[in-house]
Amino acid sequence: MYQANFMTTAAQLAMENVTSGDGGPFGCVIVKDNQVIASGHNQVLVDHDPTAHGEIVAIRRAGEALGTHDLSGCVLYTSAYPCPMCLSAIIWANIKMVYYGNTAQDAADIGFRDEAIYQYIESGMQGPTLALQQHDRDVTIAAFKAYQAQQRTLY
Repeated sequence: MYQANFMTTAAQLAMENVTSGDGGPFGCVIVKDNQVIASGHNQVLVDHDPTAHGEIVAIRRAGEALGTHDLSGCVLYTSAYPCPMCLSAIIWANIKMVYYGNTAQDAADIGFRDEAIYQYIESGMQGPTLALQQHDRDVTIAAFKAYQAQQRTLY
C-alpha cells in the first residue's frame, strides 16, 4: 500500500542532489515491513560510475543491509520512472512493487536520454546505439556448463 512519506523521502534525496552535484535529480528508498531498509540518490558524477543511479545505489545498500540479493517483499519508491537499467535491476532483485513520481517524459524534458534506450530495445537492439556481435561461444560455454552441473549437485 502506497505511503506518501516514503515518496517524500525519495523526493528530498533528489532535491539534495540538485545542490550536492553528486548526479542527477533522482532519489530512491526501499521499504520492507513499513521500514526504510535503504536509500540512495544518483551518484553518477561523484562516483564516476554510469550505473550509480538512485535505484541501483539503493538496491545495493538494501542487499547489504538484508544480507541477500533477493529483495522479495520490498517496495521501491523512486522520484522518477526507472530507466531501463534500473527496471532490469529491480526485476533481478525480485521487487514486485515500484511507486514513482516523475514520468519518463519529465526526465526527457530536462535532458535525460532514456527514450533512446527504450527505442533501441524495442528495435530488437538494432541500430547505431550499440553493436553486438557473438564470438567464440565454444570457448565461453564451458563456464555455463560447469555452473549448470554445479547447480544440479547443490539441489
